[in-house]
Amino acid sequence: MELVSIDDIRAAADRVAPHVLRTPLIQADDLWVKPESLQRVGSFKIRGATNAVAVLDPQGVVTHSSGNHGQALAYAARLKGIPCVVVVPEGAPKVKTDAIWAWGAELVVVPPAQRVVAAEKLAAERGLTLVPPYDHPAVIAGQGTIGLEVMADLPGVEVVLVPVSGGGLISGIASAVKALDPSVRVIGVEPELAADAAESVAAGRRVTWEPERTFRTIADGLRADLSELTFAHVRARVDAIVTVTEDEIRDAMRYLAARARLVAEPSGAVATAAYLAGRTAPGRTVAILSGGNLDPSA
Repeated sequence: MELVSIDDIRAAADRVAPHVLRTPLIQADDLWVKPESLQRVGSFKIRGATNAVAVLDPQGVVTHSSGNHGQALAYAARLKGIPCVVVVPEGAPKVKTDAIWAWGAELVVVPPAQRVVAAEKLAAERGLTLVPPYDHPAVIAGQGTIGLEVMADLPGVEVVLVPVSGGGLISGIASAVKALDPSVRVIGVEPELAADAAESVAAGRRVTWEPERTFRTIADGLRADLSELTFAHVRARVDAIVTVTEDEIRDAMRYLAARARLVAEPSGAVATAAYLAGRTAPGRTVAILSGGNLDPSA
């Protein structure tokens, strides 16, 4: 299976530059935080979505999403002036579904186990291009632009902590980081209640968890399983996967607000949670704050 290259990621950086904020590194005590929450759609997903739309040049798009990718694709589709349909699972946060609708996309709500099938059916029925949230080289390359920025902005970085769900984010970041400096440790972080990636790495094969298990975590953006493509990237380029508890996620959200003045949704706080819990390697560390679309009523 062909993996995303550093050249793919550099090309993606050129494509997304007009639409993506080059987020700063913000220091909180001895930790550097990369706040993708500051993106216009509130998460890193804008990078992969805009790169995929540029590469695929579709006439209309559809996706399935827990919320952040759907919002990012709706934004990218609006930039291009094409229709967008987003399939979300029942129970998706209102702050995310409202944003998807506000960017002009059609919203389709289905039971969690049916969202992939529903998106594929809509693609076939309406002639839309399916842009998956992580299982596509162009999406992975777009997310990898974060790795380019980290390596350029923090010389001597030793550890990069990355949230893991479907694996597009960590696949892209690890591909960039390892190409530029193989000695930097890339560590994935996921909730204990949605730890399919950690189990997959331990088993040496891709393991999936049913929605009844993953929907227990408050980290609604980290309930997806790795794909064959992202698992291949993780096995080849990620040093370890660690897990954090629900209470540790909440503590990290409070820490980021108090010490870095950053709003993090639960999914966005897991990398910082791993650092605070001491589950990472020692050294000069960057935690990716992947999203800040926090429901204010939660």
